[in-house]
Amino acid sequence: MIPVDDHVHDEHFDHDGTVVLEDEDGNERTFHIVDVIEVDRREYAVLVPEDDPEGDGVILRIEEDEDGEEYLVDIDDDEEWNRVVQAYESLVDGDDEA
Repeated sequence: MIPVDDHVHDEHFDHDGTVVLEDEDGNERTFHIVDVIEVDRREYAVLVPEDDPEGDGVILRIEEDEDGEEYLVDIDDDEEWNRVVQAYESLVDGDDEA
């Protein structure tokens, strides 16, 4: 399972490449975007730390502001989190079988 960290996500999000996230203490960390999945008509970004690609990753919901710019937010609802993790694990398990 991929745990979610508490981050401030005021950066705009691009589906390709990397994103820099800032935690509550102002520390920045760069993440690679490894996948974008859709669950219940919402999109979620799967991120892994640039400095530790084998370490724990992060899954964040992709939101859109009034100007159409995308940004990332934490998943606070346990039921939503469980649905997203289950969908991601099913996707990964399916890739392993191919």
